[in-house]
Amino acid sequence: MQINDVVENFTLQNQDEETVNLTDFADKPVVLFFYPRANTSGCTIEACGFRDAFQKLQQAGVVVLGVSRDTPKAQKNFQRKYNLPYDLLADPEMTLIKRYDLLRPKSMYGKLVKGVERTTFIISPDTGSGQRLLHIFPKVNPENHAEEVLEILHATPTHA
Repeated sequence: MQINDVVENFTLQNQDEETVNLTDFADKPVVLFFYPRANTSGCTIEACGFRDAFQKLQQAGVVVLGVSRDTPKAQKNFQRKYNLPYDLLADPEMTLIKRYDLLRPKSMYGKLVKGVERTTFIISPDTGSGQRLLHIFPKVNPENHAEEVLEILHATPTHA
């Protein structure tokens, strides 16, 4: 996917097993962040960063959605444990993860395994030509990532 491409709608379940579509948020910018696993150290740092910046993100009119290959139940536990005020989407079949080409080889304990590359996408509201990709943060460092996202949101017009 390239900047300004139309982002295809998707449907996943959130932590409460409710159906969530990208088009549910057609009137707002969406921060879609992919993380490898709920309750792991880097993912917790990143998710809590978005929690801590959530009020500022809301003031900017932004919807935050976290996505991992965890089940809705695991997402719910993660959300509860860290008091995360936004939806966590479950992609256990990795449908969206694969669509966004985020399954990458990683080294774990000296073995090569496939894992989700931590990546964030900023998607524009639909102003008549579809929800469009505004920005991609590849290979995200979880430290201060939410602040990075806020800086881009303030610098980028969200109407592509």
